[in-house]
Amino acid sequence: MTATFVPSNWPPAKRSPRVFGRRLPGNAALGQAASVQWLLRRNCSLTPQQLGIAYLALCAVSSLVAGLFLWQGVPFVAAFAGLELMAVGVAMLLFARHAADREALTLVGGSLLIEQWVGPRVERTHLAADWLTVEPAAGQGSLVQITGRGRTVRVGRHLRPELRAEFAEELRLALRQPGHHSDNLIDSN
Repeated sequence: MTATFVPSNWPPAKRSPRVFGRRLPGNAALGQAASVQWLLRRNCSLTPQQLGIAYLALCAVSSLVAGLFLWQGVPFVAAFAGLELMAVGVAMLLFARHAADREALTLVGGSLLIEQWVGPRVERTHLAADWLTVEPAAGQGSLVQITGRGRTVRVGRHLRPELRAEFAEELRLALRQPGHHSDNLIDSN
């Protein structure tokens, strides 16, 4: 078998830099300053509600099949179907518990608020933006380590490892901007 490769007449695609953060407008009447927010979420195909609907559909089909076998005089199928549904239910419950995990970094004025949701627990850390360093925790592709005044927070669990360096660079640039605003971030409108 042979393959022939023909060069494309299309010009090479220009990759625009990836932007992770977005600018949030402030409200001067309420004394709220404009801010920049990075929201890093877990990549889930199904929301917990969709997962519940899928589980109910699985229960209905499995119960129908088990009922037919029970009607034919084979009770063991119903017992195994019940065990199967219980095991799948526990697995889906564990998955749904962490489906909403995320990290939010909000830069307002001279303060960086880091919020990390892991299951039902939420950790909030306030750091002075003027004294922060943003570095990889261990090496290429590792979590992003934010350090300031003796406190260290690691973020980026929900980013692909090859994107963490780009995220760290964007965060560094935003922290260096006067007034902590970055011109290369997307407006929320």
